[in-house]
Amino acid sequence: MSEERARYWRHPALPEVDLLRARFITHRFGRHVHESYNFSVIEQGVEEFEHRGTLLRAGPGSIVVVNPDTVHTGQAVHPEGWVYRGMYPSADLVAEVAAELGMPPGTPYFPETVLDDPEAARLLSAAHRAGEHGDALAASSLLRSALAGMLRRHADRAPPGDLAAAVPPAVHAAREILHARLVDPPSLEELAAAVGMRPFPLLRAFRAATGLPPHAYLNQIRVREARRLLDGGDPLAAVAAQAGFADQSHLTRHFKRSLGVPPGAYRRARAAAWARPVHYRT
Repeated sequence: MSEERARYWRHPALPEVDLLRARFITHRFGRHVHESYNFSVIEQGVEEFEHRGTLLRAGPGSIVVVNPDTVHTGQAVHPEGWVYRGMYPSADLVAEVAAELGMPPGTPYFPETVLDDPEAARLLSAAHRAGEHGDALAASSLLRSALAGMLRRHADRAPPGDLAAAVPPAVHAAREILHARLVDPPSLEELAAAVGMRPFPLLRAFRAATGLPPHAYLNQIRVREARRLLDGGDPLAAVAAQAGFADQSHLTRHFKRSLGVPPGAYRRARAAAWARPVHYRT
């Protein structure tokens, strides 16, 4: 059985797109979110994941689509694991391509989570390979072609009502407090008092609005801050402390559960301005 492998990086020709190439066997993604879209082409095996309260599966040739800030998980169904190429374009980039196609303004929304679209899968995979091997023109051209096809065939003009609904003011205020206090977060009781609610009603409202309870949401924004600091070249120990993690092992555990790679490997891959061709064994 092949070993687990994962590489998470960004190609200079695709400045608004993160790339992940991975084979996972025992690794399980915890409940997490991305600020970007997630378009993953399954190459081998079957991935199982929870998405908006539903357990879904995606097999070879399928495209898994997760909209920004949507809670999801991920794990292998079979002992041999699954192999996939993940692309994480920013919401701004996808909206830009949508505008170029003449679609209405706003953040495009993909209602279907597992797609059977061979042409889109081919283009996404080709763009990913070009980004893996340093072909700037091909990577950027193929990506925009892939996004255009995905938007034309699969995107809604507007998010459904439940996603478009405004976040309750108390939840918005609670999120702002957590963003401001990564290192010294309040207790649930203190957080509730600060936004004028009782603890349990706030817990329910927060989970309903974000898909996560406050402590799990806090760890997600800590991971985002850790990514920002790692991209800036800060040492791991300093990153852990500044992002509010207890230590490096605490950072590593949550970082890998969200991104699939430990922070050290993430930083090494991102630090290479132009990744050299990688021989990926499966």
